[in-house]
Amino acid sequence: MLVRKNYNLKSLNTFGVDARAKRLMIIENFDDLTNLTDSSFYREKPVFFMGQGSNVLFVRDFPGVIVLNRLMGREVVEEDDDHVFLRVNAGESWTDLVDYTVGRGWGGLENMSLIPGTVGAAPVQNIGAYGVELKDVLDCVEVFDLRTGNLEMFSVKQCKLGYRTSIFKTDGKKHYLVTSIVLKLNKMPEVNIGYKALREYFTQNPVDEITIRDVSEAVKAIRRSKLPDASVLGSAGSFFKNPVVSAKKAGQLLSRFPGMPAFDTGDRRFKLAAGWLIEQCGWKGRREGDTGVYEKQALVLVNYGNATGKQIYDLSQRIVESVHEKFDILLEREVTVV
Repeated sequence: MLVRKNYNLKSLNTFGVDARAKRLMIIENFDDLTNLTDSSFYREKPVFFMGQGSNVLFVRDFPGVIVLNRLMGREVVEEDDDHVFLRVNAGESWTDLVDYTVGRGWGGLENMSLIPGTVGAAPVQNIGAYGVELKDVLDCVEVFDLRTGNLEMFSVKQCKLGYRTSIFKTDGKKHYLVTSIVLKLNKMPEVNIGYKALREYFTQNPVDEITIRDVSEAVKAIRRSKLPDASVLGSAGSFFKNPVVSAKKAGQLLSRFPGMPAFDTGDRRFKLAAGWLIEQCGWKGRREGDTGVYEKQALVLVNYGNATGKQIYDLSQRIVESVHEKFDILLEREVTVV
């Protein structure tokens, strides 16, 4: 296991902000996990788990231990006429995994193409895009419990998956390190183009001629048209969650703002478009020094070069306050603030 002290995390977070960790521990194999439970590790709390740093904002130096998950590998653990059960270690790239499964004709992940981050982060966030969430294809999650030093298997129910959340982001965030996941993928997939942007993309295409590769390429094209390349312009993708409100609240807002996008979730609740709310408050494309709101997507905050994490956070707070003042809705950050 590699250990570094007073380590600069700038190259390890997609916002590209300067922050130092008192100690960085890089996990490259399962034998390294035993080193996480020794006494010296626990004396240097707090602990924070990282993959590619694509959903994190450091607002200051980290006074404890950053655990960088670099467990690699994937294998088919079970297969029948209809499904493939694929075990993937947490350090693998999510984007590479989706391309791998699409290339083999295994359906289930294509709508989540080009989501940045590692496989280990996927269940933490219950990632999702274009009408599909990880929970739709997840079979189970293996974790390492720092308290006991044991590997444990979590069923989908035990993961407590919700909208961009899970037990690994809430109650278990300090002691459950995701080591691998098992996905249940379809060998005879049916494409899912129910999401509006995909329906519009394939307007001229007969549905029975659209393949999962077509869907994957469409998702990539749509994402690239809306989101910045983090290697060029620092960001963490969508900074805020889409708020979910009661049917009564949605009705009140629609009476005041008839053009407001509102999507019925089926349980007398409606999901609103956070990007639309932010744009209505005049933030889209606005720049303040080296930080700002991306010109093509109001959900995305960006670092134009030398912004600090604190400056980006302060900008997000002003956005939260302005949306609350105009719509009486309190936006919740999707990005983990450290």
